[in-house]
Amino acid sequence: MSDIDTADFRARLLEARGRLTNAVDFLEHENPGSLGDELGEPTGLDNHLGDTATATYDRELDEGLEEGAQQTLRDIDHALQKIDDGSYGTCEVCGKPIAPERLKAIPWARLCIDDQRKADA
Repeated sequence: MSDIDTADFRARLLEARGRLTNAVDFLEHENPGSLGDELGEPTGLDNHLGDTATATYDRELDEGLEEGAQQTLRDIDHALQKIDDGSYGTCEVCGKPIAPERLKAIPWARLCIDDQRKADA
């Protein structure tokens, strides 16, 4: 796209990629073992039900956050590839340009706002 500064967007994408990579690394180190390891005993034995439930909830929350971060990392890598091949800023559904304001908010956006609304509906 001629009216978009891809160098600026590449920098934004790489910065976001670095933050997310650090977050994923943190989450992976936060939960290195099993739930039993975290509680200090085999799961459910001699632990208060509330302690086990809290640990399970926290673990599932972290896994959900990590999964979301991993998906965004894939989207960022895809956007970087699109910068390299010259198709960055083009909607993958309709082929129209994605508004620069949208790209500033979400540099890894694949769809224009109209097609994103349709996809979310």
